[in-house]
Amino acid sequence: MSDQQRYGQQYGESYEGYDPYQQQQQYGGQQPQEQPGAWPGQQQPAYDDAQAQQYTQQWQGQTWETQMQAPVTAAPVTPAAVAEVPETPYLPPQGTVPGAADAGYGPATVAGNPRITDAQRARLEGRSPIIEPGMQPAALTAVLGLLLSGAAAIGSYALVVPLVILQAVTAAGWFRLNGMWPARQGIALAFAGAVTADVALLAVGRENAPAAILGTLAVWVLLTLVLQLRSHADADTRMSGLMATVASAALAIIAAGHLAAEPDAVTVGAAAVAAAVLARALPLPTAASVVVALLAAAGAGIAAGGMTEMGTGGALLGVAAGVCALVGHRVACYDYPSRFVHFTAGVALPLAAAAPAVYLVGRALA
Repeated sequence: MSDQQRYGQQYGESYEGYDPYQQQQQYGGQQPQEQPGAWPGQQQPAYDDAQAQQYTQQWQGQTWETQMQAPVTAAPVTPAAVAEVPETPYLPPQGTVPGAADAGYGPATVAGNPRITDAQRARLEGRSPIIEPGMQPAALTAVLGLLLSGAAAIGSYALVVPLVILQAVTAAGWFRLNGMWPARQGIALAFAGAVTADVALLAVGRENAPAAILGTLAVWVLLTLVLQLRSHADADTRMSGLMATVASAALAIIAAGHLAAEPDAVTVGAAAVAAAVLARALPLPTAASVVVALLAAAGAGIAAGGMTEMGTGGALLGVAAGVCALVGHRVACYDYPSRFVHFTAGVALPLAAAAPAVYLVGRALA
């Protein structure tokens, strides 16, 4: 029984739909006159055929009582249901396919949602978005660190060769770590800043190293701001591009600290980073791996310090460089990085992050 029927039975009258034709027959085809003092809503205006068809509603079929419906209970959430969330086929909404004449829902996929990232899948499944680079990137870091260590003992111009490689890999790896690829202009801009810092250091000497590095960094931040203001991209894209370019340029320029540091400090610090990263890649629990890596860095610092004039002070420099290297290693592990990230950022960030410690601790111990 509908609400209208119950209303009619309650007040002793039946419910009938509004029919303008019945009103015309009742009044003999003439408009009813409004009684004096009647409410405005009591007047029944006449409508033509088009207006009557437009405003007349006809109720057909049976109605039902919503109170009589059985309550609907939610299905329990199980771990299996959560695991199936990434496997739900992605059906793009209508009109999202650019250039398509009839953009509708696409066919279901059998390999899961193609637009979901590995990090999003890991979060939905309750897994950690951290992936260790492994032994191969660690071995490359160790090789590059030993090249820096040996070249520093030869001279500044010999040190430039592995340093430029480190700066190029740092710039490319940071953009890829942030999910921006290809980013040739940003990588080229960051790498150009690093090369400029190297040239400035060779020109002014180690005694003016802070001015050369900070001055280059300030100029490159300003240059990046100007280039991003000239971009025609949307605000979010420009902001993310600005932050990635500034951070990439800063890391590549800071890596020039190896060139600004004392040669003995570079020899000890680079050897300590190589030992720390190799120890960190061993299949051990995280806490034990960090402790072993710091011990390895200290041991490498003592060994390299014994071959230089730093002596036992190399242990302190080795621990400081090892801590910075582990920080860079951790950054390269974040958010389910790809193999390309591991072989770029995973290789370069430990050495680039250790450059400030090598410069500062080396000068303090000298």
